[in-house]
Amino acid sequence: MIEWVLILGVLMVAIFSRRHKTLTFSGMWAAIIVGVLIALGLGIGGLVLLAVFFGSSAFWGGRESDISNREAVTEKGGERDAWQVLANGGPAALCALFVWIWPEFSLMWTSAFVGSLAAATADTWATEIGSKSRQRPFHILTRKRVSRGVSGAVTSLGIAAAFAGSFLISAIAIMLWWSSLSGAHIWLMVFTAIGFLANLVDTLVGASLQVVYRCPVCGQFTERTTHCGVPSERVKGRSFVNNDFVNVTCTLAGAFLGAIVGTRF
Repeated sequence: MIEWVLILGVLMVAIFSRRHKTLTFSGMWAAIIVGVLIALGLGIGGLVLLAVFFGSSAFWGGRESDISNREAVTEKGGERDAWQVLANGGPAALCALFVWIWPEFSLMWTSAFVGSLAAATADTWATEIGSKSRQRPFHILTRKRVSRGVSGAVTSLGIAAAFAGSFLISAIAIMLWWSSLSGAHIWLMVFTAIGFLANLVDTLVGASLQVVYRCPVCGQFTERTTHCGVPSERVKGRSFVNNDFVNVTCTLAGAFLGAIVGTRF
């Protein structure tokens, strides 16, 4: 009975998000799939963690000025589509599904779930909060100052935000499932580090492989294939390595590291 109540709650939240234009139509259905799988595998605890991730992401990225500025550079707008939802929440949903299928390995898959969401939150907070920094970001590989929104660019504020986001998810996970463990504070630091390290993987992949275009009209570096009404010119990166590809690399890295930690409980 409780599973059906949770699934109904997932449906209501997804429809609400669609009505308030935080999700596209495809994003709404992807969010339903992610939410249902997490509800089946990890129940209300898993949904609480998912809600913290999506709720904090919407909070930090909700200002119209931030969205309009980001849309000039990024491939997609403020509404999350199915690929964005699955890139951020898909690996966590699969981990929850594996908890349901193989309950004898629940500790490992739950740890992977936490690692994946810690990574997604660290990455999102680094992007959304880091974009508010007064300092120009620097490229993680070249160490040169670059324009806001460029792949692989970081700020001190963004780095701190990544750590804070990962810490929040990890702290809630410890309280939900492992507060009685000996050395729970150590596991808190371990999961926080996992999310933060996975975010660095995201940044490095973005800096080295993500495709970057240049608008021939205004000179803006962008992820968009068209800008100012004309086709953009590819400057570097692989054409298939877009932001969704980079994000799923991040969340998979978090899940992988979390699964390793889960074998040590």
